[in-house]
Amino acid sequence: MPKLLFARAPKDTVEERKIRKLAGARHAPADWIRRARIIALSWERLRVPQIARELGCAEKTVRYRLARFNTEGLNGLGDRPGVGRKRRISEAERSQIIALVRTQPAGRPTRDQATGELAAADEAGTGAWTLDSLTAAAHEMGIAVERSQVRRILLAEGVRWRRPRSWATSHDPQFAPKEPASLPFMPARRRE
Repeated sequence: MPKLLFARAPKDTVEERKIRKLAGARHAPADWIRRARIIALSWERLRVPQIARELGCAEKTVRYRLARFNTEGLNGLGDRPGVGRKRRISEAERSQIIALVRTQPAGRPTRDQATGELAAADEAGTGAWTLDSLTAAAHEMGIAVERSQVRRILLAEGVRWRRPRSWATSHDPQFAPKEPASLPFMPARRRE
Protein backbone atom coordinates (compact mmCIF):
# COMPACT_ATOMS: atom_id res chain seq x y z
CA MET A 1 0.00 0.00 0.00
CA PRO A 2 1.53 3.35 -1.03
CA LYS A 3 2.09 5.77 1.80
CA LEU A 4 0.17 9.03 1.93
CA LEU A 5 2.18 11.87 0.48
CA PHE A 6 1.33 15.53 0.84
CA ALA A 7 3.25 18.71 0.16
CA ARG A 8 4.91 20.16 3.23
CA ALA A 9 3.39 23.30 4.70
CA PRO A 10 4.71 26.55 3.21
CA LYS A 11 7.75 27.99 4.99
CA ASP A 12 6.27 31.47 4.99
CA THR A 13 3.54 33.54 3.36
CA VAL A 14 5.85 34.59 0.53
CA GLU A 15 6.37 30.98 -0.59
CA GLU A 16 2.65 30.24 -0.35
CA ARG A 17 1.76 33.38 -2.32
CA LYS A 18 4.24 32.50 -5.08
CA ILE A 19 2.93 28.94 -5.39
CA ARG A 20 -0.71 30.00 -5.48
CA LYS A 21 -0.02 32.84 -7.94
CA LEU A 22 1.88 30.47 -10.23
CA ALA A 23 -0.86 27.81 -9.94
CA GLY A 24 -3.43 30.32 -11.21
CA ALA A 25 -1.18 31.92 -13.83
CA ARG A 26 -2.04 31.92 -17.51
CA HIS A 27 1.18 33.38 -18.91
CA ALA A 28 3.91 31.29 -17.33
CA PRO A 29 5.69 28.14 -18.48
CA ALA A 30 3.11 25.33 -18.59
CA ASP A 31 5.29 22.84 -16.74
CA TRP A 32 5.78 25.27 -13.83
CA ILE A 33 2.03 25.99 -13.70
CA ARG A 34 1.18 22.28 -13.54
CA ARG A 35 3.78 21.65 -10.83
CA ALA A 36 2.49 24.58 -8.76
CA ARG A 37 -1.07 23.24 -9.13
CA ILE A 38 0.09 19.88 -7.79
CA ILE A 39 1.42 21.62 -4.67
CA ALA A 40 -1.64 23.85 -4.27
CA LEU A 41 -4.05 20.91 -4.61
CA SER A 42 -2.00 18.97 -2.08
CA TRP A 43 -2.32 21.89 0.35
CA GLU A 44 -6.09 21.54 -0.09
CA ARG A 45 -5.68 17.98 1.28
CA LEU A 46 -6.38 16.19 -2.01
CA ARG A 47 -4.65 12.83 -2.26
CA VAL A 48 -2.27 11.77 -5.02
CA PRO A 49 -4.82 9.84 -7.17
CA GLN A 50 -7.29 12.76 -7.01
CA ILE A 51 -4.60 15.28 -8.03
CA ALA A 52 -3.50 13.03 -10.91
CA ARG A 53 -7.08 12.68 -12.19
CA GLU A 54 -7.76 16.41 -11.93
CA LEU A 55 -4.58 17.42 -13.76
CA GLY A 56 -4.58 14.53 -16.24
CA CYS A 57 -1.16 13.18 -15.33
CA ALA A 58 0.28 10.03 -13.80
CA GLU A 59 0.32 9.38 -10.06
CA LYS A 60 4.04 8.80 -10.31
CA THR A 61 4.48 12.34 -11.63
CA VAL A 62 2.49 13.78 -8.73
CA ARG A 63 4.51 11.80 -6.19
CA TYR A 64 7.80 12.85 -7.79
CA ARG A 65 6.86 16.54 -7.79
CA LEU A 66 5.59 16.47 -4.22
CA ALA A 67 8.80 14.79 -3.03
CA ARG A 68 10.97 17.33 -4.89
CA PHE A 69 9.00 20.25 -3.44
CA ASN A 70 9.27 18.80 0.06
CA THR A 71 13.07 18.63 -0.20
CA GLU A 72 13.93 21.62 -2.42
CA GLY A 73 11.07 24.07 -1.97
CA LEU A 74 10.39 26.48 -4.86
CA ASN A 75 13.52 25.29 -6.66
CA GLY A 76 11.94 21.84 -6.83
CA LEU A 77 9.37 23.14 -9.33
CA GLY A 78 12.02 23.64 -12.01
CA ASP A 79 13.90 21.13 -14.09
CA ARG A 80 17.23 19.84 -12.91
CA PRO A 81 20.25 21.24 -14.74
CA GLY A 82 21.55 19.19 -17.61
CA VAL A 83 18.17 17.91 -18.73
CA GLY A 84 18.08 16.72 -22.32
CA ARG A 85 20.51 15.23 -24.75
CA LYS A 86 24.06 16.55 -24.68
CA ARG A 87 25.53 18.03 -27.83
CA ARG A 88 27.56 15.56 -29.83
CA ILE A 89 29.92 18.15 -31.26
CA SER A 90 31.62 21.04 -29.48
CA GLU A 91 31.14 24.74 -30.12
CA ALA A 92 34.56 24.86 -31.77
CA GLU A 93 33.50 22.17 -34.24
CA ARG A 94 30.23 24.00 -34.93
CA SER A 95 32.23 27.16 -35.66
CA GLN A 96 34.49 25.24 -38.04
CA ILE A 97 31.47 24.02 -40.00
CA ILE A 98 30.04 27.53 -40.22
CA ALA A 99 33.42 28.94 -41.28
CA LEU A 100 33.67 26.22 -43.91
CA VAL A 101 30.58 27.58 -45.67
CA ARG A 102 32.30 30.96 -46.09
CA THR A 103 35.19 29.39 -48.03
CA GLN A 104 35.32 28.48 -51.71
CA PRO A 105 34.76 24.76 -52.42
CA ALA A 106 37.73 22.98 -54.02
CA GLY A 107 35.76 22.14 -57.17
CA ARG A 108 34.63 25.71 -57.86
CA PRO A 109 36.34 27.01 -61.00
CA THR A 110 38.28 30.26 -60.71
CA ARG A 111 39.49 32.42 -63.56
CA ASP A 112 43.23 32.62 -64.13
CA GLN A 113 44.16 36.31 -64.38
CA ALA A 114 46.89 35.74 -66.97
CA THR A 115 45.11 33.46 -69.44
CA GLY A 116 41.45 34.00 -68.59
CA GLU A 117 40.89 30.24 -68.40
CA LEU A 118 38.65 28.64 -65.80
CA ALA A 119 40.30 26.02 -63.64
CA ALA A 120 39.36 24.30 -60.39
CA ALA A 121 41.75 23.19 -57.67
CA ASP A 122 39.97 19.82 -57.51
CA GLU A 123 38.25 18.81 -60.74
CA ALA A 124 36.37 15.98 -58.99
CA GLY A 125 35.06 18.25 -56.22
CA THR A 126 31.75 20.08 -56.23
CA GLY A 127 31.57 23.63 -57.52
CA ALA A 128 29.11 24.77 -54.87
CA TRP A 129 28.57 23.80 -51.26
CA THR A 130 25.80 21.32 -50.73
CA LEU A 131 24.89 19.56 -47.51
CA ASP A 132 26.60 16.41 -48.76
CA SER A 133 29.81 18.23 -49.73
CA LEU A 134 29.85 20.14 -46.41
CA THR A 135 29.43 16.89 -44.52
CA ALA A 136 32.27 15.28 -46.48
CA ALA A 137 34.53 18.29 -45.86
CA ALA A 138 33.70 18.19 -42.14
CA HIS A 139 34.59 14.49 -42.05
CA GLU A 140 37.93 15.31 -43.70
CA MET A 141 38.53 17.86 -40.92
CA GLY A 142 37.90 15.12 -38.34
CA ILE A 143 34.44 16.27 -37.26
CA ALA A 144 31.99 13.39 -36.78
CA VAL A 145 28.79 14.99 -38.04
CA GLU A 146 25.95 13.87 -40.30
CA ARG A 147 24.11 15.70 -43.07
CA SER A 148 20.98 16.42 -41.04
CA GLN A 149 23.03 17.88 -38.21
CA VAL A 150 24.93 20.15 -40.64
CA ARG A 151 21.56 21.37 -41.92
CA ARG A 152 20.31 22.10 -38.38
CA ILE A 153 23.52 23.96 -37.50
CA LEU A 154 23.33 26.14 -40.60
CA LEU A 155 19.62 26.87 -40.18
CA ALA A 156 20.16 27.84 -36.53
CA GLU A 157 22.94 30.25 -37.55
CA GLY A 158 21.00 31.66 -40.50
CA VAL A 159 23.80 30.65 -42.89
CA ARG A 160 22.88 30.02 -46.50
CA TRP A 161 24.69 26.97 -47.85
CA ARG A 162 23.36 27.07 -51.42
CA ARG A 163 25.08 29.19 -54.03
CA PRO A 164 23.37 30.82 -57.04
CA ARG A 165 23.21 28.58 -60.09
CA SER A 166 26.31 28.87 -62.21
CA TRP A 167 24.42 28.83 -65.54
CA ALA A 168 22.48 32.02 -64.72
CA THR A 169 25.39 34.36 -65.45
CA SER A 170 28.52 34.13 -67.55
CA HIS A 171 31.59 36.20 -68.41
CA ASP A 172 31.44 34.88 -71.99
CA PRO A 173 30.58 37.75 -74.42
CA GLN A 174 28.60 35.32 -76.64
CA PHE A 175 26.39 34.24 -73.74
CA ALA A 176 22.72 34.99 -74.35
CA PRO A 177 20.52 34.91 -71.24
CA LYS A 178 17.32 32.91 -71.41
CA GLU A 179 14.08 34.78 -71.89
CA PRO A 180 11.43 34.45 -69.20
CA ALA A 181 8.96 31.67 -69.95
CA SER A 182 5.36 32.69 -70.47
CA LEU A 183 2.66 31.15 -68.34
CA PRO A 184 0.76 28.24 -69.94
CA PHE A 185 -2.64 29.94 -69.63
CA MET A 186 -1.56 33.17 -71.36
CA PRO A 187 -1.42 33.38 -75.14
CA ALA A 188 2.03 33.93 -76.63
CA ARG A 189 2.75 37.48 -77.78
CA ARG A 190 3.73 37.99 -81.35
CA ARG A 191 6.97 39.81 -81.87
CA GLU A 192 7.14 42.14 -84.81
